[in-house]
Amino acid sequence: MTKNTSRFSNNISIKNRKASFEYEFIDKYEAGIVLKGTEIKSIREGKASVQEAYCYLKNDEVFIKSMNISPYSNSSFANHQITRDRKLLLKKKEVEKIKTKTEEKGLTIVPTKMYINSRGFAKVEIAVARGKKLFDKRDSIKKKDQDRELKRLKI
Repeated sequence: MTKNTSRFSNNISIKNRKASFEYEFIDKYEAGIVLKGTEIKSIREGKASVQEAYCYLKNDEVFIKSMNISPYSNSSFANHQITRDRKLLLKKKEVEKIKTKTEEKGLTIVPTKMYINSRGFAKVEIAVARGKKLFDKRDSIKKKDQDRELKRLKI
């Protein structure tokens, strides 16, 4: 019996590029996700997005909301909801740190990246972040352009 592994990959890395432009990251954490069977299959096919997602605290637990995981194409009637709230798996100390930091004014929890680790588990990298002002965004654009120019000159 041969395995067809061409559809699935363990090298999935889905990034939220907009988050680094909109927010200034203070702390980063790695969290596991509570998923259903067809959700992990869709993630391994690369059919997920954390672009519009955000995290929130509820009863000393962290949840991710609006993370889009497309339905698995080869599933039967038992498919998952596309944008349901999913629980994130963190240690109690990490949750307490996040809770104390988000109680400060202007701090929020943002998912920055979703990937599959070496053991085959789906992980989400979340960051406690502060929203950037308009002049901060201009500075980051300016810095990015300067880095691009330096890279071009070196080649």
